[in-house]
Amino acid sequence: MHLIKMTVMKSRFPYIVLLCLMPLLGWSQSFDEMFAGMSELSLPLVNIQVEIDSVSNEYFVQGNITVAEYKDNTKEVNTYNCLVRYRGMLALTLPKKAFSVKLINEEGEKLNANLLGLRNDNTWILDAMGIDKLRMRNRVCFDIWNEYSHTMWDTNYGNRNGTVGAMVEVFINGAYNGIYCLSDKINRQLLNLRNARVDDDGSVTVKGLLYKGVGDYWSTLTSYDEESTDSVVWNDFELQYPEEYPSLQTWQPLMDIIDFNSLTDDEYFNAHYKEWYYLDNLIDYWVLLVALGITDMPYKNTFLSTPDINFDHRFMLTPWDLDACLGRGWDGSQEPGHSSLTRLNRFAPYNRILANYVDNFRGKVANRWEELTGTVLSPANVESHITAISQRFVESGAWEREYERWKNTKVRIGRNINAEVQYVMNWYCGNLEHITFDINRWRDDYDHNSSVNAYTITQLYNYLLGIDSTFYEELDFNKDGTITSADVTEAYSIILGQEDDTQNQ
Repeated sequence: MHLIKMTVMKSRFPYIVLLCLMPLLGWSQSFDEMFAGMSELSLPLVNIQVEIDSVSNEYFVQGNITVAEYKDNTKEVNTYNCLVRYRGMLALTLPKKAFSVKLINEEGEKLNANLLGLRNDNTWILDAMGIDKLRMRNRVCFDIWNEYSHTMWDTNYGNRNGTVGAMVEVFINGAYNGIYCLSDKINRQLLNLRNARVDDDGSVTVKGLLYKGVGDYWSTLTSYDEESTDSVVWNDFELQYPEEYPSLQTWQPLMDIIDFNSLTDDEYFNAHYKEWYYLDNLIDYWVLLVALGITDMPYKNTFLSTPDINFDHRFMLTPWDLDACLGRGWDGSQEPGHSSLTRLNRFAPYNRILANYVDNFRGKVANRWEELTGTVLSPANVESHITAISQRFVESGAWEREYERWKNTKVRIGRNINAEVQYVMNWYCGNLEHITFDINRWRDDYDHNSSVNAYTITQLYNYLLGIDSTFYEELDFNKDGTITSADVTEAYSIILGQEDDTQNQ
């Protein structure tokens, strides 16, 4: 590792002149040229030196990485040996590639370093954000999540249950490649999961566990197929830790939680679900997905973790890949529709908690919703996160360079970032209004019949007339999987029964 510090005199050019010159400089500037012109307005710069034609998503290729930032009127540069590969699934099909980077020392062993003050680690992500017309959705959503939701046990990172990151400009072999987000990873160290123990005879005792959902079909946590347990991927989940020991021992805890979700009777499930999940974590996760309109989850792009399976088999949820959100889908397309209260109804354990009206879960979600939408999830706070980053993009000239570099790709960005900012905020404010209106009927909903009223009848008719095609499971009164006139009759019977009870009091 090499550390260089140089004192730089402040530019004598007025700020407005610099902004006018930015577009003329273009995106063709080299790393050395951009480094020479760094100022307090600059984003950090990252240069990857690697044989780029050898890089793939399968194998790591050796190279080096230089990270430069302007800090305290000084240019600070660190260069490390590293291993590089492409990352992502959809991201692999895009011309602007994302990277996984592992820092190594001269002997090829892992090297921990604190890049840009984020945290001390050896594994890093350079997220290209190629489908995101705002180039910040994933970062903004994680920053908001980190503000209000934390790990259920103590860690060395302030109980953080999400990534942290910094916007940077990346160069490949000195050539400009655009805006990226340098971030840490969700891993054993961040979540303070206990190491597996390997005895002298080679036997392994699994302790901490970390799974990641990587597919759609089996990742509802309601069933699984009899696949081999000798692989790091099993039924649309990937073993993130301990990844070197895929076996029945490492996959059995996930089987157990799926069996609990699907094979227990209602009485047992209602009494014991808190032995498998953290209620506060379930609520916070629900609010995140519904408030920000995150569509490519769950449990694909979700981590499940427990610090030591030998002492506690409760699993915590941690989100991942939050770029399909805030009014746009997984491919960057516009999704003007709003979230639904039934967003997670087919995923365990939400499917049974909601259907069985357990522990006034609806009321607890409604209370948390009211608290967060007035603070962390308020439009003002969300907008402040977005505008802080967008202003840095513009003031540094990075957005103009990003636009010129990638303006002709399939997912096109606009030259004026404020247009997408306005779209996001209009969508977000509308979504909050839509969900807040619907969620009030969950408040203090201790039993199914207590929520049946004239509003319920209106919802039923709206569905039957095609005015609102959203299927609300709680409106299926006869539990036949459909909403018909029979459910209207049943609802009227409940209302009349309530009126009779009132008259008899």
